Amino acid sequence: MKRIVSGIKPSGDLTIGNYLGAMKGWAENQNEENENFFFIANLHAITVRQDADQLRKRSLDIVAWLVTVGVDPNKSVIFVQSMIPAHSEICWILNNYVTMGELGKMTQFKDKSSKAGKEGQLAGLYDYPVLMAGDVLLYDADEIPVGLDQTQHVELSRTIAQRFNNQHGETFKIPKATLSKTSSKIMSLNEPDKKMSKSGSADSYIILEDHKDSIIKKFKRAVTDSGSEIKHSKDKPAVSNLLNIYSDFSGKSIAELEKEYDGKGYGQFKSDLGELVAEKLTQLQKTFSEIRNDEERMESIIREGNSNAGTIANEKMTIVKRILGLL
Repeated sequence: MKRIVSGIKPSGDLTIGNYLGAMKGWAENQNEENENFFFIANLHAITVRQDADQLRKRSLDIVAWLVTVGVDPNKSVIFVQSMIPAHSEICWILNNYVTMGELGKMTQFKDKSSKAGKEGQLAGLYDYPVLMAGDVLLYDADEIPVGLDQTQHVELSRTIAQRFNNQHGETFKIPKATLSKTSSKIMSLNEPDKKMSKSGSADSYIILEDHKDSIIKKFKRAVTDSGSEIKHSKDKPAVSNLLNIYSDFSGKSIAELEKEYDGKGYGQFKSDLGELVAEKLTQLQKTFSEIRNDEERMESIIREGNSNAGTIANEKMTIVKRILGLL
């Protein structure tokens, strides 16, 4: 049985990029061959200043959304990172098995440093990959589903685990990154060369709680490529992105959609796509509202998930402390 561990940050409203790129796949991956651990990465979120009330709300929202899209708490462990003290504890220990040079090469830190300088960057941002390593090494993860932008962090996790094992004997399992089929494909609606993100303009992304009319309007305004052919190709990045979204929401293959819209214009294509996504999200929103408003159920999911995760994490911490001679 493979153990799969992955987290999602409550640093902004969830978009269809989060849904199609991660959460949908998490739900579909629940089977007898997988043991899934999905967590709310709220400690990672505070490397950027957060409003406390919003952080709490979004953390609970993600729990509800995970259940809404099909993550079953009876099949998968859903837990909150900050409620398992072992995550912070293992991060400090693993800091002693990674160099400043290695952390300085991490893409996210380099990107922000190049824009605003290294001196003003928070230590938490610099150390972020070590906490991420701890998140997965605590649970002896076999696989970590990530987007392309996170594979470098998984490689560092592997390096840290190997370094610890070489010095102290086999303690951590060496995890491997697994790329989601769609994680690199859901791009901005008005800048198809950029990943869909809340940092873009309001028309560039669809959040899971968007109103039906807003969703339809955003798709109608989505940029397209030159020509009028609805085809998935490298020279049509905008249309290819829309086809990816259409395929994932409809269950139809790209080839089926290309055939269906052969000879039809962009207007009809984008209108149909907007209607489809709006309908699907409206259904999900109704389920989300029911789950989110059931406080007893929410508390039960988090309590049980934290208990299951905490037991495993604490066992690993006991082993690590004994190896290092920590009381």
